[in-house]
Amino acid sequence: MSDCEGLPMDDSASAASSMEVTDRIASLEQRVQMQEDEIQLLKSALADVVRRLNLSEEQQALGSRRGPTKARPMIATLPLRPTVNNGTILPKKGGSTLPSPSGSGSRKDISTTANKSTVRRANSNEHVGTLTRKDSGDSKGNRTRAGSTGSNSSGKRSDSKQRDPVFNAEEGYVKMYLKGRPITMFMPKDQVDGYCLEARGDLPCNKLKLDWVYGYRGRDCRSNLYLLPTGETVYFIASVVVLFNVDEQLQRHYTGHTDDIKCLAVHPDKITIATGQVAGTSSDGKQLAPHVRVWDSVSLNTLHVLGAGFFDRALVCLAFSKSNGGNTLCVVDDSNDHVLSVWDWQREDRLADVKCSNESVFAADFHPTDSNIVVTCGKSHLYFWTLEKSMLVKKQGLFEKQEKPKFVLCVTFAENGDTITGDSSGNILVWGKGTNRISHVIQGAHEGSIFALCMLRNGTLVSGGKDRRLISWDSSYQQIQTVEVPEPFGPIRTVAEGRGETVIIGTTKNFVLQGSLDGEFNSITQGHTDELWGLAVHPWKPHFLTCGYDRQVCLWDSSSHQLIWSKSMEDAAQSADFHPSGAVVAIGTQTGRWLVLDTDTKDLVTVHTDGNEQLSVMRYGPDGNFLAIGSHDNYIYIYAVVENGRKYSRVGKCSGHSSFITHVDWSLDSQYLVSNSGDYEILYWIPSVCKQVVSVETTRDIDWATHTCTLGFQVFGKWFLSPSFLSVCVHLK
Repeated sequence: MSDCEGLPMDDSASAASSMEVTDRIASLEQRVQMQEDEIQLLKSALADVVRRLNLSEEQQALGSRRGPTKARPMIATLPLRPTVNNGTILPKKGGSTLPSPSGSGSRKDISTTANKSTVRRANSNEHVGTLTRKDSGDSKGNRTRAGSTGSNSSGKRSDSKQRDPVFNAEEGYVKMYLKGRPITMFMPKDQVDGYCLEARGDLPCNKLKLDWVYGYRGRDCRSNLYLLPTGETVYFIASVVVLFNVDEQLQRHYTGHTDDIKCLAVHPDKITIATGQVAGTSSDGKQLAPHVRVWDSVSLNTLHVLGAGFFDRALVCLAFSKSNGGNTLCVVDDSNDHVLSVWDWQREDRLADVKCSNESVFAADFHPTDSNIVVTCGKSHLYFWTLEKSMLVKKQGLFEKQEKPKFVLCVTFAENGDTITGDSSGNILVWGKGTNRISHVIQGAHEGSIFALCMLRNGTLVSGGKDRRLISWDSSYQQIQTVEVPEPFGPIRTVAEGRGETVIIGTTKNFVLQGSLDGEFNSITQGHTDELWGLAVHPWKPHFLTCGYDRQVCLWDSSSHQLIWSKSMEDAAQSADFHPSGAVVAIGTQTGRWLVLDTDTKDLVTVHTDGNEQLSVMRYGPDGNFLAIGSHDNYIYIYAVVENGRKYSRVGKCSGHSSFITHVDWSLDSQYLVSNSGDYEILYWIPSVCKQVVSVETTRDIDWATHTCTLGFQVFGKWFLSPSFLSVCVHLK
């Protein structure tokens, strides 16, 4: 940012123009995404027509052979009734007509008039439900969350083509529509007669209560770790604030947020806490603006909500004032201008706001003795702001002879009111109270960036950085001692004062450590450092396994809440499942490789490769004799398993989906599979011969061992509560 930015100028015209351009770009992006969705739908519909032609030819050939063939010994004996394929119903007669992929009400016959009379239209006995269905989800939701939370023009398009679900009593199925695509789900025979689409079952009387949260967000967040007078360490992960009493091994949780939390501040009373979140999406698909929640850490009750509709994208910095009893709160959002605002949080009144910087802002804090002064720092800047008559006046820090660092990363204050900063050059700079000039320099305090500064109650300054060193300094800025954090914990992200002589450290590898400046540090919390995708529960021990894009596999004890072991991998992990014996666990990666680990020793048992795309699903059969692997290459690979999961031989691959595999479930007797794909298909299989089952009479009454598939009659009702096609790692035990 240039020095001339402080000059007064009228930005209203340029701001309006910028907003108009931004809205037009967002609208164009939405239209492009809609077109991409339509192209995907057309592709899958075409593939569906080709597959049906092949099935029709197979059935005709099968009938002419008058008996089973070697390639299809089990399917040959199945009755040819209305078939399940791609969410539509094929006619009972073989292959003379083809339904349009747009729905059963607009079929285009290619047969003669005589043949038409033999085909019953699927919607002739369909009962249309009167349920008011919510929007079926917007694929642009995740993209627009990162930007401004303006209006979404695609909503009108979705509403105009919205179709209610239907129930066909004669054939015994329900049908719903996702993005215009019909999804047909056949129900068990014994439920057809008494089924009513409008009927609502009673909700379970039991409810889930959050018990324990594993993990901490230190990789990309700062100043988010504090010790409360209650002895609880407070920090956040995802949308939950954790209050962890390490001595008693108890957690409490504040769950008022609706999406990821990015910043946290503790009031001088050590009871009131403020947390800020990113823009999000509600359970009914509506856009939620980023905002600040001020809450009571004793009762966990929300006191105030600030800035909904004012902030953009996310909140990155929060701080309470100190000298006026904590009556004001400063906030920096993640908009292009990184707007700095000051609030009377008890009145929910914004006192002033100003464009802070076009570059990243890493820290903001009030001066401890003057509540009208706010200090912000970030990429290539350090600003001293003074609140004067509802305006924030900027004074830029002058580096003069000192080389200007690329990033000023952290800020704190000395007892005498001096401002202290740490930067990416490894230097600690002291700025005289009331000035914007450097009064003292600790050159090369660290090797690399300084991420954290903490002033202890006894006047000792503690610094931590990329070199994993924790260094203490006296009031004359002379080094007292140095402690190096072991490499597996990662660089130091934030430092907080603990009880007595202890300090608490958060690291960039998402560890929370506790220890003293002269001793070792122990991990009290840890978690993954990138997206978590694989989750598997041990079949009989209180253990579960997690894996993700950080290439770490972790086995946890849910009773003690402790890590049992972790193992590094060469590839990012995507999925996992335990063998029913519990002796081994299979892990699928993003590269098509999958491996099996011994659950006791974490030793590698075997490695295989199927394709070169991510393996979204790993699922052992209930009897442990087969392993099904769902891939992004549209195939389900089947392996025979012996010796309690220690030897594998490939049976074949199930081919029929026209999009990537998302979910797989086994039948209780391990004889059948059901699978979902990215274009909303529901297909059934006989895994022992890798053949698709097309008979409704065979599949509708199958008892399934699990119900992880998000499409199916057993989970049909959930779509009216949260109509978005989500994949969530959930295992019940």
